[in-house]
Amino acid sequence: MSGVRVSGIGVHSGAAVTVRLHRSEGPLAFRLGATIVAADVDRVVATPRCTVLGDGGATVAMVEHLLAALAVAGFWSGVVIEVDGPELPILDGSAAPWREAVAELGAPPPPPEALHVAHDVRFEHEGTTIALRKGAPSLDVAVAFDAPIGSQAWSGTPERYGELLDARTFAFRHELEALWARGLALGAAPGRGIVFTAHGPEVPLRSADEPVRHKALDAVGDFVLLGRPLAAAVRIDRGSHAAHVTFMRHLRTLPFMSADERSSSSVSRSRA
Repeated sequence: MSGVRVSGIGVHSGAAVTVRLHRSEGPLAFRLGATIVAADVDRVVATPRCTVLGDGGATVAMVEHLLAALAVAGFWSGVVIEVDGPELPILDGSAAPWREAVAELGAPPPPPEALHVAHDVRFEHEGTTIALRKGAPSLDVAVAFDAPIGSQAWSGTPERYGELLDARTFAFRHELEALWARGLALGAAPGRGIVFTAHGPEVPLRSADEPVRHKALDAVGDFVLLGRPLAAAVRIDRGSHAAHVTFMRHLRTLPFMSADERSSSSVSRSRA
């Protein structure tokens, strides 16, 4: 079976990549040659401006945009993603093209039971603060960048996460030039995200708050690596892939499904 095919360029490697999405029973997973890598936080091996999964020496980067599109479509299982390169293609820098591909897969299988926290959590990691509160599922993301982006915020419930899919990844011109000087970001080119200078974006924005929407998109994609929805209100200030991953690993040490509410709050500081 050929699956749903998507091709493009990897933003970090500059390599041509083809991805095929296959319906398959079992958890979400990536097929890298002969190696199957589960879409699971325990399989994250690096977070260099993206999320990288790996197992047995085989790795695949930039998984977060596709995972966000799968989650918005209701897929928490039932798909194997075959990748013939070191990373998923950047496409236009957003998850909108992945939404179109995922739609071709048909209806998702029933979702798994959500994770319910037993108490509130506050977590800090290298400048990022993530707070988790008992309550209806929601996401509240805030960022603070140099001008011209500045401070932005986005909030919404899972029913609104689809609004995030067309928000593109972004970088400042000086950041890209530094990466190019090191032989990195070889696939960064016009049409594959947003570049900001001191004067503003080099291409029109899809929304005035597109940067924070993309950061929220990254969080939606990364949190798929928990393997099931998180039934809680999540607030992320100055988020990063590294902080998301460290936080999720911390969550797995907590009694999610416990009815024990002896503790009303918990404060954790990552020293990783």
